[in-house]
Amino acid sequence: MTTSQDALLPGTRRALSHRIAVAQSEGRAPSLVAAVVRDGQTVWHGARSSVDGHAPDENVQYRIGSITKTFTAVLVMRLRDEGVLDLNDPLDKHLPGTGVGEATIAELLAHTSGVAAESPGPWWERTPGSLRPELGDVLGEQPLLHPVGRLHHYSNPGYTLLGALVEELRGAPWEEVLRREILEPLGLHRTTPQPEASYARGWAVHPWADALLPEPAEDLGRMASAGQLWSTTGDLAKFAVFLARGDERVLGAESVREMRTPAAPAEAADVVNGVTYGFGLQLHARDGRLLFGHSGSLPGFLANLTISLEDDVAAVVLTNCTSGPSLGAVGDDLVRIVAEAEPRIPEPWRPLREVDPEVLELAGQWYWGTGAFGLRVTADGHISLGPLTGGGRGSRFRQNGDGTWTGLEDYYAGELLRPVRRPDGSLSHLDLGSFVFTRQPYDPEAPVPGGVDPQGWRGID
Repeated sequence: MTTSQDALLPGTRRALSHRIAVAQSEGRAPSLVAAVVRDGQTVWHGARSSVDGHAPDENVQYRIGSITKTFTAVLVMRLRDEGVLDLNDPLDKHLPGTGVGEATIAELLAHTSGVAAESPGPWWERTPGSLRPELGDVLGEQPLLHPVGRLHHYSNPGYTLLGALVEELRGAPWEEVLRREILEPLGLHRTTPQPEASYARGWAVHPWADALLPEPAEDLGRMASAGQLWSTTGDLAKFAVFLARGDERVLGAESVREMRTPAAPAEAADVVNGVTYGFGLQLHARDGRLLFGHSGSLPGFLANLTISLEDDVAAVVLTNCTSGPSLGAVGDDLVRIVAEAEPRIPEPWRPLREVDPEVLELAGQWYWGTGAFGLRVTADGHISLGPLTGGGRGSRFRQNGDGTWTGLEDYYAGELLRPVRRPDGSLSHLDLGSFVFTRQPYDPEAPVPGGVDPQGWRGID
């Protein structure tokens, strides 16, 4: 992906460069590299310090740790889309004998399976994967620490199981399936299980001295699907575009939307911060915008991928130190800087190409009880129904082809909206999951549940 440094204003580029300079300096990172994506293209790349004597460019590899999990989740979603599995299938249906077989595939994807966060000792991130050649070595004697499906508890062994599931159903190693089904179609030629020159060396920075200690770059073996990959800002920029828009060669837009839909309850400490998890993607709110992506860490490396769908802006930040700068905060700030300095210009309004009279008849004001709602017919073929004043439930709806509509968001997601007509064909009311919307408040001619007082509306003494 070519970087067009002229795509942003000079002031925006300087603000981005300043932000990563502060992060690298105050975080005492041996090197830090970042990229910003907008409108599907890399529009800025920045680097601080050096790798092998040169400022790292968008092709220098860093280890990305748990961002690997997002790649694994994509492979599982592909299996679902092909009908090979259902996300509600228990793991035992496809991979028996693990000891956690009652957990569903969806629960493993969302870290609600109850599986422990880490494998039994020794510390798996700093020891050879050959010490854990089998799933039993990764899971240990007590793999479940919590009731299945009750709690969001981040789990590295859980994603090891998903990698094993991919291998079982594809009949090939996880690395081979990954290359064939994601890396090659998306052109991620610098994303690899093992480092390929040029790449950054991982370091530990002494907490009380400006001194470095090299970190081992261990092969994670059986746990590769939870954190093995090396990548670049250039490749992760392309991956960010895919996660925002989908790509039919890998996974369609509807399936990547499902990945970034909250699928796990927030942990108690995260409720205030609005943090939750989808299928292989972390979600959080900051500065009034919803962000999704994933973070990653392994000894010697930190990584972060942050995407704002509303702003159509994504940021990638990579560094080669075990601890130091908060890359999540840096990524959020890079998105915010671009979104605020150069806000997205909306697409021009365009009218409908064709107007269906029966759909147009739905437009206008409706009442649920005494609550006033407005229904609009939009150029994308959807309708939207929402309250005219104050708070209340609303949603967009897509047409089903049989006169009914399915809700796309929030309370009405998946619910059926059905226009009901009188014997003469005229429109009577809307039935939305048994809620009756009428043209007048409590229309006496409509089947309002509970009936309407026959004396009608009145004043009060």
